[in-house]
Amino acid sequence: MTKQAVRIGVVGAGRGAAYLRAARLDMGLELVAVCDSSERRLRALDLPDGVLCLTDEAELLAQDMDAVVIATYFDAHTPLAVRALRAGFHVLSEITANATMAEGVALCEAVEETGRIYMMGENSAYTDFNQAMTELYASGEIGRVLYAEAEYNHPMPPEAMLRLAPARGHWRNWLPSTYYCTHALGPLMAITDTWPVAVNALSIPAPELGPQEVRVNDPGSVILCRMDNDAVFRLFGIRIPGHSNWYRLHGTGGAMENVRGPGYFGPGQVRVWHDPWNCPPGQPTERSFVPEWPDHGATAAGFGHSGADFWVVHHFVEAVRSGRPPFLDVYRSVAMSSVGLLAWRSALADGQSVAVPDFRDPGARSQFRDDHLRAGPDTPDAERLPSSIRGEVEIDRADLERAERFWNSLHR
Repeated sequence: MTKQAVRIGVVGAGRGAAYLRAARLDMGLELVAVCDSSERRLRALDLPDGVLCLTDEAELLAQDMDAVVIATYFDAHTPLAVRALRAGFHVLSEITANATMAEGVALCEAVEETGRIYMMGENSAYTDFNQAMTELYASGEIGRVLYAEAEYNHPMPPEAMLRLAPARGHWRNWLPSTYYCTHALGPLMAITDTWPVAVNALSIPAPELGPQEVRVNDPGSVILCRMDNDAVFRLFGIRIPGHSNWYRLHGTGGAMENVRGPGYFGPGQVRVWHDPWNCPPGQPTERSFVPEWPDHGATAAGFGHSGADFWVVHHFVEAVRSGRPPFLDVYRSVAMSSVGLLAWRSALADGQSVAVPDFRDPGARSQFRDDHLRAGPDTPDAERLPSSIRGEVEIDRADLERAERFWNSLHR
C-alpha cells in the first residue's frame, strides 16, 4: 500500500529550493505552499500547478498540511518554529535551532507540549563518509571515543561572499565565529551519540580579511567541547584561508577519518587505523575505502551537499510517518546550536570554560528561560554581544560603497 505523502509548506525560497526539488521526487512529500518575503524570488520558482505562493507566514500556517520547512535566515528560525508547532505542524528547520538560549528553552517546551516532530536539517551528519563512520563506531571497532576533531572551514572569494550576503545587516556579515558550529559538531555527535557538557573557545581575528566583504565579525574560531563521556572534541571553522572539511576520531581501540585532499570533501575515502598491539583479529592495521550510501544511492547522489540533503528529508519523513523523534531531535538540535552561543561567551572571556545545560532536563534549562543575550545589529543594547573579540568594528566607507554598488547590480 502506498504511504501517505507528508504535505509541507516551505518558508524561504532560497535555501528552501532544495526541499522544493525533494517534493518533485518520490520522497513522500507533497508541496502545498511556498512563502517568501520577496515576490521576485517567488516568481522565479518553477512550481507544480496548484502550489500557493505566499508572502505572509500567518497565511502559510493557515493551510491544510502536515509540516513546515523553515529555510529562512540563520537567526530567524525559532519564533516561526514555535508558532508552527503550536499550530499543530511538524517542523524541519535549517540550522541553527536557536539564536539565543531562551529560544532553545522555548523550542524544547513547544515540542514537549504539542507532541509534534522537530528536526534540524544538519546535513553534514549525513554525508556518505560520516554515515560510514557512524556504522564503524557502532560496530565497536575503534572503541570508546576519547578525542575527535572536526573542521568545517569554508572560505570564498570576496565577490562570492558579497553575493551570498547581499546587505550590510545580513547575518553572514555579523555572525560571531563560533555560532556556525553545527556542521562540525553535528557529525561527531551523530557518530558517537555523545552530548556536550562544557565548552572553551578562542576566536581568531583577522581584520585584513574583512574589508572587501564589509564584515564586522572574526573569520574563525577553535572550540573545545567536553562531552558527556569525558571525550574532548575540537571544532574549527569557518572562513580561515585554506578550505577544509574533515572529521577524525580517536578511540580506545583505534582511529578513523575522512581522508584529506583536494575538492570539497577531499578524495571521498574513509581511513581506519589501529596500533599493532590494539588491532582487532582479522583486520589490517590500516585500510582506506570509498564509502557507499546505506540505501537509495542513485536518488541521494542527485541532491545537494553531495547527497546529504536527501537524507535530511528522508529521516524527517520517516519520523513524521512513524511518530518517533528523529536522531536529530529537538534536544540534540538545541544542544549543538547552544554550543555555538556559549562558546562565543567563552571566547569573549578569552577561553573561560562555560557549562552546557542538558536541555532534556527542565530544571537544567530553566535558568536560561530569560537569557536573550545574542549578537546582531537589531538586538537591544542591553542584550547585545559584540560580533568580534575586537569589539565594535567600523566598516570603511569606501568598502561599504563598493559593496553597495555590487549589491545594486544584482537587481538590475
